[in-house]
Amino acid sequence: MSEAEARERPRLDVYLAGAGLGLSRTQVKRAIESGLVRVGGEVVEPRRPVRAGDVIDVILVAPVEASAVPQAMPLSILFEDAHLIVVDKPAGLVVHPAPGHPDGTLVNALLAHCGDLSGIGGVLRPGIVHRLDKDTSGILVAAKSDAAHQGLAAMFEKKDLVREYIAVVAPAPARGAMTFDTLYGRHPKNRKKFSSRVARGKRAVTHVRVSERFGDVAAQVVCRLETGRTHQIRVHLADAGHPVVGDPVYARKARNPALAAAATALGRQALHAARLDFRHPITGEPLAFSVPPPPDMEALLGALRALTG
Repeated sequence: MSEAEARERPRLDVYLAGAGLGLSRTQVKRAIESGLVRVGGEVVEPRRPVRAGDVIDVILVAPVEASAVPQAMPLSILFEDAHLIVVDKPAGLVVHPAPGHPDGTLVNALLAHCGDLSGIGGVLRPGIVHRLDKDTSGILVAAKSDAAHQGLAAMFEKKDLVREYIAVVAPAPARGAMTFDTLYGRHPKNRKKFSSRVARGKRAVTHVRVSERFGDVAAQVVCRLETGRTHQIRVHLADAGHPVVGDPVYARKARNPALAAAATALGRQALHAARLDFRHPITGEPLAFSVPPPPDMEALLGALRALTG
């Protein structure tokens, strides 16, 4: 194919954004990644070139006007000033309203506590610069001012901060330290999952070191994120053969009965955002936060120590 022919074949997301559907390119991309767009009956990537004769099916979902409302809920606050609030999020709490979770989220609680948050995140995600999965516990920072939001977003983009997670994986890795530096994208067969085994995608880097072993059965690991893709730690560990214990998406039920029972008692993936270090986006002051795993993960670790002790 010549260069001229390549230019005549626009990307699917670019083509649909200009097709008069009333959708921005970002909205089109999200629709494609959610499986709402099919070419020839197949789910494709946003970058897929449009060719003459393509049959493109688009499912349009009517937008719902909504905004997050304040809801008083207990918060574990690690730091707060006029620009930022840093909290220790419990497992089970969704970060911001989304389909299936219209309220009762961390954003609703933050609005009730702070009165207002940065507006950059939109009506459903005010103040949110990064997220934790619903069933991941640990440290999260939110912006109370637009200036702080922009500064924090730049830090995350430039990777100018430290993010460490504690995870329990099974089986235990043979090596004491590993670095995963891969491409990363939607799973080719299941659009609700992600994969590091893709031919095309964004770069994802996770540094992992074993901090405690429980024989060959399991291990506690510390994961330092260099990039922050959705489910990144869970996917990198699972694709390497060491899924996070209790992960409902990327792990299978443990064969060891005691481990399976401990995972069931935990009731979630054993993943905790334990450390976050960054400079205050307004004052430049160095800030460092760390929190130990919550009681449910400590109970899992105790069961593993008893199993192999």
